[in-house]
Amino acid sequence: MNDTPNDKPGNEWDRLPTVAGGAGAMVRAPGGASRALALELQGPAQPAEDDSQIDLMTYWRIIVKRRWTVISMVVAAVALAVIQTLMTTPLYRATAVLQIDREPIRVLNTEGVIPSESVWDENFYQTQFELLKSRSMAERVASAMNLAEDPAFERLSAPSPLRAFFDSVFGRAPPPAEAEDGALANGTGVVQVPSPEVDAETLQRIEAGRVGWLMGALDVEPVRRSRLVRVSITSPDPDLSSRVANGVAEGFIESNLDRRIDASSFAKRFLETSLADMKARLEVSERALIEFAQQEELVEADNQTTLASQNMTSLNQSLATAKDARIQAESRLRAAQTGRMDALPEVLSNPLIGELRKNRSQLNAEYQQKLTTFKPDFPEMRQLKGRIDEIDRQLEDAIGTIRASIEAEYRAALERENLLMAQLTSVKGEVLDVRGRSIEYNILKREVDTNRQQYEALLQRYKEVGLAGGVGSNNISVVDRARPPGGPFKPNMSTNLRTGLLLGLFFGVLLALLVEYLDDTIKTPQDIEKKLSLPVLGVIPKLRSSETAQSAMEDQRSAFSEAYRSLRTALLFATDKGVPRTLVVTSASIAEGKSTTAFALARNFAQLGKRTLLIDCDLRNPSLHKRVPGAVNENGLSNYLSGAIKPQDMVVATGIENLSFAPTGPLPPNPAELLASPRMSALLTVASHKFDLVILDGPPVMGLADVPILSHMAAGTLFVVESAETRVGMISAAVKRLQSARARIVGTVLTKYDAAQAGYGYGYGYGYGYGYSYYAYGGQQKRLGRA
Repeated sequence: MNDTPNDKPGNEWDRLPTVAGGAGAMVRAPGGASRALALELQGPAQPAEDDSQIDLMTYWRIIVKRRWTVISMVVAAVALAVIQTLMTTPLYRATAVLQIDREPIRVLNTEGVIPSESVWDENFYQTQFELLKSRSMAERVASAMNLAEDPAFERLSAPSPLRAFFDSVFGRAPPPAEAEDGALANGTGVVQVPSPEVDAETLQRIEAGRVGWLMGALDVEPVRRSRLVRVSITSPDPDLSSRVANGVAEGFIESNLDRRIDASSFAKRFLETSLADMKARLEVSERALIEFAQQEELVEADNQTTLASQNMTSLNQSLATAKDARIQAESRLRAAQTGRMDALPEVLSNPLIGELRKNRSQLNAEYQQKLTTFKPDFPEMRQLKGRIDEIDRQLEDAIGTIRASIEAEYRAALERENLLMAQLTSVKGEVLDVRGRSIEYNILKREVDTNRQQYEALLQRYKEVGLAGGVGSNNISVVDRARPPGGPFKPNMSTNLRTGLLLGLFFGVLLALLVEYLDDTIKTPQDIEKKLSLPVLGVIPKLRSSETAQSAMEDQRSAFSEAYRSLRTALLFATDKGVPRTLVVTSASIAEGKSTTAFALARNFAQLGKRTLLIDCDLRNPSLHKRVPGAVNENGLSNYLSGAIKPQDMVVATGIENLSFAPTGPLPPNPAELLASPRMSALLTVASHKFDLVILDGPPVMGLADVPILSHMAAGTLFVVESAETRVGMISAAVKRLQSARARIVGTVLTKYDAAQAGYGYGYGYGYGYGYSYYAYGGQQKRLGRA
C-alpha cells in the first residue's frame, strides 16, 4: 500500500508551519545540518591540477572516437593518389654510372700544367656535379645528339591511359601553349617537335627548348662513400632516356678531355714564347760575362775559383802541415833539453843505445856481486869500473847525437813554416786584389747561371707538355652505360598508395585532434572531474535507437537500469548522513535527462522501501506526469503554492509501491515568485518529515531563477550532464550560479554516455556501475563489461 495523504487524514499535512523569510528560508533534513555547513564552508570547487604528462591512451581514445573522420581522410587521400597516378603520363628513368677520380693516372710529370686535385676535397666533387648539371653541358649534349631534330620527341606527347580515355569520351583538349624556352607548359616534360620546314630562328628556339628539357630531366646523384655518380634521365620514352643519359656521360668525358687539351695547348704556346725570351736573355748574359773576364784577365781553374784563390788554398794547407811538424819537433826538443831523453821515441828505438844499456846492466851487476868479496881498489874491481865508465861515455855520445838531430829537425821545420807564411802573405794580397775585381764578375756569373737554369726547366716542361698533349689522360670513366628501363619510374602506384595512405592517416589524425580540441563538450566522467572538479556519482549509458527510457527501466537486467541503481548506491554514501532528505535534480540546459534521472531515482529508492515523494518543480515545461504511471496533471504544485489547495490534494498515487508524485498543475505566469514563497519552504519541511526522501525535478539552471531558489532550500543538489552535448563553459556558469545560491551540490551524473563513441570499448574505461554482469537484450545475453 502506498502511504499517501489519503490514507491518513488529519496527519502532518494539516500542520503546515508559517515560515518567515520567503525565498531566503532554507530547509535542512534532520541530521543534515553538519553536512550543509561543511558544504557551505567548502566554497567553490577548485580547478583540477594540470597534468603536464602526455597520456597516449587519451589520444588513442580521441582517434577511436573520431575514427570515421580519420577513415574518410585516408579514403580521400588514397582515392586522390589513385586518380593522380592514372592521370599522370608514365615516365621512364635510365641511369649511367660514372667514376670521377681526383686526378688521372700520371704517365708524365705534368703537375701545374693540367689542373688537378692533390687531396680529397668535397668542393672538387661538388664542382664536377655542378658541371654535369650546367647549361653549357646541356647545350653540348643537345648539339652533339641533334635533339632539335630528334623524331623521338613526337612520342613524348602521348597522354596517360586515363587521360586518353577522357579525351576519347569528352573530346581532345587543344594543345597547350608553347613555353618561352620551347617546352610545353603542361609540366609533363614534353617538348614540341619542329615541323619539317622551320627557319633558323625557330630551330634555335626549339633547340633551346630541348636544352631546357634536358636540364629538367637530368638528375645527378653521387653514391655515398665512393667516387661513383649516377647520371639519370627521366622522360616518357625509355629509349630516349637511355640515349640521352649515355650522351650526357660521353659529353661530360669529352668536355673534361677538351678542357685538359685546351690547358695543354695554352701551356705549350706559353712555354714556346717563354723559351724564346729566356734563350735570348741567356745569350746576352753569357756574352757579358766573357767580355768582363777578358777585360779583367780573370781565369777560373774549375769554373768556380780563380788561380790565386786556388794557390792560397794550397798554401794554407801546406802551412798547416808545416806548423804541425814544427810543433812536434819543438815538443821533442823541449823533452831533450829538460833531461827527458829516455822518453823520446828516437832513444827508445835506437838499437845501439839499447845494447849499451844492456851491457852496462850486466857489468854493473857483476861489479856489485864482486864488491861483496873484493874492495873497490882491487885490480879486477878497477878493471870492471873502467869498462862501466866506457859504456857510460858511449851512451852519452849516442844520446848527444840524437839531441843534435832533434835540434836540426826543429830548425828546419821552423824555417819551412816561416817561408810558407811569407808566401801566404804574398798570395793573400793577390787574392784580395782579384776578389775586388771579381764582384762584378760574380754578379754576371750568377745571372748566367739563373738564366741557364730557367731555360733548362722551361725546355724540359715544354717537352713534357708536348708528350702529355698526345697521351689524352682523363680522370672520368663510364662504369655502367644506361639501358632502356623495363618499367616506368613514375608514377609508382604502390609508392603513391603508401604516400596517400600515410598522408591521409596523418591529416586524418590531425583533423580528429583539431576537432576534438575545438569540441569543448563534456564527453567522459574524467572530463567532469578534471575540468569541473565535481564528483561523478553515476554514468548512464546511451540507449539504442530502438529503446525508450521507459522500456529500459522496466527491464531490470538492462545496463540502463543497473546504471541508475549504481547512482542510487552512490547517493546513499554522498553525505555523512546518507542520501539528502530533499534532493534537487537539475541540469544546465534542457533535454539532458534530468526528468528521467529524477523519476528513475525516485523509483529505485522506492524499491528499497523508502517512502519517496517525487515533485515536478519545472513550472515552465513539465514532463514528469508523462513518465509516472497513472499520473494526471490537473492539480499540483502551482495550485498549492497559490493557496488554492492543500498539500495532500496535490499528491497523487502511482502504480509503484512507496512512491508518491506531485505534478506541477497549471503553468503559472510567475513560477519563480511561487517557488520563492514561504509555502514552498514549508512544503519541503513537512514533506521531509513525512517521507524518507523528497526528490525535486527542477528546470534547467541557465536563464532561469527557479533552480537557485530550490537548490538553496534543498539539502542537496544532483547535477545532470549530457555526454558530448553540454559545453564546459555552460556547465561552469551553471555551477557558479548554484554555488552563489549556496547550493549543496552532492555530485553529478553523466547521461547518454556512449563508451564506444568516447573512444572506449563497451564496458571499458571508468566502470561507473553498468558493467558488472551479463544482461539480456531481447532474450540474447551480451557481456557489458568487467565486474
